Amino acid sequence: MGISTFINQSEESSARARSVDLPLLLAVGSLLLFGLIMLFSASWDFSLGAYDSPTYMFNRQLMWLALGLVGAFALSFIDYHLWRKWIVPIMILTLIMLVTVLLMNEIRFGAKRAFFSGSVQPSELAKLVSIIYLSVWLYAKREQLHDISLGLIPLGVLLGIAGGLIYLQPDLSAAATLVIMGGLLFFLAGGDLKQILILLALTMIVGWVVVQVSATGQQRVGDFVAGIKDPTQSSYHVLRSFEAIVQGGVFGVGIGRADTKLTGLPVPPTDSIFAVLAEELGLIGAIFLMGLYAMLIWRGLIVARRAPDMLGTLLATGLVLWIGVEALINMAVMVGLMPFAGNALPFISAGGSSLTVSLAAIGILLNISRQQSVGAQTDNDEWRSFGATVNLRGRNGRRSVSRTRGA
Repeated sequence: MGISTFINQSEESSARARSVDLPLLLAVGSLLLFGLIMLFSASWDFSLGAYDSPTYMFNRQLMWLALGLVGAFALSFIDYHLWRKWIVPIMILTLIMLVTVLLMNEIRFGAKRAFFSGSVQPSELAKLVSIIYLSVWLYAKREQLHDISLGLIPLGVLLGIAGGLIYLQPDLSAAATLVIMGGLLFFLAGGDLKQILILLALTMIVGWVVVQVSATGQQRVGDFVAGIKDPTQSSYHVLRSFEAIVQGGVFGVGIGRADTKLTGLPVPPTDSIFAVLAEELGLIGAIFLMGLYAMLIWRGLIVARRAPDMLGTLLATGLVLWIGVEALINMAVMVGLMPFAGNALPFISAGGSSLTVSLAAIGILLNISRQQSVGAQTDNDEWRSFGATVNLRGRNGRRSVSRTRGA
């Protein structure tokens, strides 16, 4: 009995170990290490000028990293199905925080986005909470999504409230990211194609109106259009980024040897850290970073594909693509391919809110990964994934066809 018990315990331990997605952990760990190295290089001069200490921003990033890792570890053991009970009060609390930050007089860089001297940004939390809320809501309403009064309209209201509060800060990039992820999740949940086209059209109209009434939006779009026509007419920020990228060449000038971060590149530890990376590590370093993000997205989509139910699929897909969209926007802005957004580069840029929230998303992904080894689907009748052979999306009163459990 003793040997048998020992063997059973060993097998259970091995199964738990296999259930953790090791390539996902490797990608995240590499991004975190890479980020710390680049942050130390990009922040010392900026930190010395702003805080009278060359290591101030780096030390704070280490503190937030430790907190984020603890949170991610805890979330990896919390059953993601429990979010169905918790997400409504959490969403209400998040909306209250978004309203509160607008009522406060703490203005940093021309915006009201944070509490406690810029340490806590509710808009970053709102991205994560909104993705979880939308996943749970779409999962609960999956049978009614084809009805516009029960699908598209409530979705628009949900996105409008959260996105509007974020836009008023103003934080255009966070509001746009929220709308993009809402539409994507609606599509993955089986939303009708006509409703998706309507949502896209409404998004474009609202986006155009926002640009017309927002001085910041007009300036950013104007600079972007001018830069597309003639790169030498781009905004100052993008021109300095171009300078850094050209100086970096293929192999870079070496870690710590970048000049632009010392001669006026705006906020090198946060928005512009990709430009510093491109100058110090060159095209090779930039490609390596993009490869790490690609690996993270690949493993996240595999976790989504193997999730035991539709809720897990929506959560995993939404969380990993959100991180990917954030990274894509930041890098595209630095090379002049998108209007300036001002969002952080996940796991790389300085910022406690961005780092801890991104790590929280990874913790939830790991929990979904742990449960994929259970082996049985919990909701075969409503199963929807990328591998479905037939996808009827619930239209005409028919149910979607479940797929086999093969990878």
